[in-house]
Amino acid sequence: MLALRYRIEGDLERLRIPPPRAPAPGERLWQHLCCEVFVAPAPACAYREFNFSPSGEWAAYAFARYREGAPLGVPDPGIAVRTEAQALELSACIAVEPGKLRVALCVVIEERDGALSGALSGAFSYWALRHSAARPDFHHPDGFALEIA
Repeated sequence: MLALRYRIEGDLERLRIPPPRAPAPGERLWQHLCCEVFVAPAPACAYREFNFSPSGEWAAYAFARYREGAPLGVPDPGIAVRTEAQALELSACIAVEPGKLRVALCVVIEERDGALSGALSGAFSYWALRHSAARPDFHHPDGFALEIA
């Protein structure tokens, strides 16, 4: 199992945080505030993508290679959300295969006015441990910046 915890700090009043819903698979979660993880067994080309929304919804996809994939049914990852005055924490737990893993951690942040914020410029909507090019591409193999043994 891989336990994940994301922490977003700042003025939460400026963010469009999805309201809580019953835990269930969702669609197009990356178009709003969403925490994501991409996991690949090293050194394979195949990988999985998991999206977690503060609403309690999630999505998962299996890819045989770069951007060649399909939805993947996974059990409820147990998304838990905790907010403080200036922080939102989201935690989730997913099943992963044992062995060395390459991981990409990413977050999409949407502001109340519909703008998206990003680490590279105000025009980009994606935050990641490493962006592999001028434009964010979470699927790019160079973005898998974290290795877990």
